[in-house]
Amino acid sequence: MLDETVALPEDPEELRAFTARLLAEVKAQAVLIERLRHQLAGHIRHRFGASSETAEQLQLALETREITAAAMTARLRLPDIEKDRPKRRPIPDHVPRMEVELSPGADACADCGGRLRRIGEDVTEELEYVPGRFVVNRIVRPRLACAGCERFVQAPLPSRPIERGRPGPGLLAHVLVGKYADHLPLYRQSKIFERDGLDLDRSTLADWVGKTTALLAPLADAIGRHVLAAAGYERAIFADDTPVRMLAPGTGKTQTARLWTYARDERPWGGPAAPAAWYRFSGDRKGEHPKDHLARFRGFMHADGYAGFDDLFRSGAIREVACMAHVRRKFVDVHRAQASPIAEEAIRRIAGLYAVEKEARGSPPERRVALRQAAAAPSFHDLEAWLREQFPRISGKSPLAAAIRYALARMERMRVYLENGILELDNNTAERGMRAIALGRKNYLFVGSEAGGKAAAIAYTLIETAKLNDVDPEAWLADTIARTPDYRITKVNDLLPWNWKA
Repeated sequence: MLDETVALPEDPEELRAFTARLLAEVKAQAVLIERLRHQLAGHIRHRFGASSETAEQLQLALETREITAAAMTARLRLPDIEKDRPKRRPIPDHVPRMEVELSPGADACADCGGRLRRIGEDVTEELEYVPGRFVVNRIVRPRLACAGCERFVQAPLPSRPIERGRPGPGLLAHVLVGKYADHLPLYRQSKIFERDGLDLDRSTLADWVGKTTALLAPLADAIGRHVLAAAGYERAIFADDTPVRMLAPGTGKTQTARLWTYARDERPWGGPAAPAAWYRFSGDRKGEHPKDHLARFRGFMHADGYAGFDDLFRSGAIREVACMAHVRRKFVDVHRAQASPIAEEAIRRIAGLYAVEKEARGSPPERRVALRQAAAAPSFHDLEAWLREQFPRISGKSPLAAAIRYALARMERMRVYLENGILELDNNTAERGMRAIALGRKNYLFVGSEAGGKAAAIAYTLIETAKLNDVDPEAWLADTIARTPDYRITKVNDLLPWNWKA
């Protein structure tokens, strides 16, 4: 079974203290959830204006906290706190039933050989979602007794993604994709389900998201290993980060946390490896985080000049490739604000470099180098020389001077792309990986804690990697969630998007 392991103390006293601390943390989450529910109840009667906005923010705060608590409970294999478990309501009769009968597979008793007779049955109803509609999988397991020795026989219930849970794999995939790909907070999904006559509370959905991301964490780890396996200077990755707001413990306020992405994409030069994006979460932007994420990586890294990467570059293990898109953006901003002819000329010259890249895309590395040396290298060197000529002619405090200064500081770190066909002119591969997060945070506003942020990073890793491989993330996740509970950790690579067939 796929799962993460937690190192437990061997000493009995330390183990008891460790367990007590974990339970205390989960219970503290439960207390905060109850407090937020109480606040929400006070606002919920207001349907318009500022009070309505406050109620919506409380819904989002509850959602993130509940995902955090569920993820912690699942990852650490702690028992659910009974009073916080959503009350299970019967599935409405109007939802179509699909009955499946699980037979023990034998007509005779394994002990005495006597004939088995049916004495009853157990029925488990599992709410499932198939594209466009809900169904109920009605799993019937007859109870049989031997006529000779009264031995009881019954087929076991298949493994479930969530133990003692009611959702099917397709429904779990639908909720995950709704939140992290379609940017629908869980309370809005709950309202959508209500229109189908299904009473699925937001807290129920949050519990599913937390436990499902914990179940799928080994797949996200495997994608991370694939990204970092691009080792040596014959490989390159793309790195970027973006801010997300996180609730600060005990303050009721938010602090700026970070989602990092590390991407591998060899398609522009016809490389054999599947594209992938690996996301990581941290509570701040300190350089120790990428240093930890990339401890095993050796090779080129496209980046945007963030100072936190400097220690990695100074070590020599990773070689920086700067981003022309960031350079161009500075000149575009100046031109829009001032209609500067110098900024316009810089944009025109940079466009010539991108024209060469358009022609080189999809070609093998050797051909890309040849094209760049013939058509891009002279333009690149002319651009750098021209920028140096313009700089003394303008005010050193102007936005245009800042744009030129920024460009000249990065030209040397971009020049390497001219001589290496596996490199790109910019870091747009990583920046595209941040679009889903930028859209999502406009809807869910913040994450509840580091555990909630890590759950989001797992979901983004899986969904965005599936999209990079032209795989429907919902279909892949539904199949993968169904197979994961009984899958061996040593076979996890078989479940990755690029190895999946619909």
